[in-house]
Amino acid sequence: MSFTIRFTEHAEADLIRLYEFILQRDSADWLLAERALDAIKNSLRTLEFTPFSCRKASLESPFFRELVIPFGGSGYVALFEIEDNHTITILAVRHQREDDYHL
Repeated sequence: MSFTIRFTEHAEADLIRLYEFILQRDSADWLLAERALDAIKNSLRTLEFTPFSCRKASLESPFFRELVIPFGGSGYVALFEIEDNHTITILAVRHQREDDYHL
């Protein structure tokens, strides 16, 4: 079974925010920003086949889960919901050193 991955507007804004954060630190480091975005997108592709292998994000629902995305010395975390047998919705993405999701 293969799932379709979709993004909320908020999750798309998170990707832009994370990309821009790297460029704010060093505007010449666009290659690092591209690599970070590629790492996130490539990791999210694993959800097409194995979303239930990710850790649960909620005690109330087994359908809210988190994907840990390694990158460099830390990485990112994507919050997603398994909507049905065909659809996964990415709700938010954050850096692992951030306090929480920006929902």
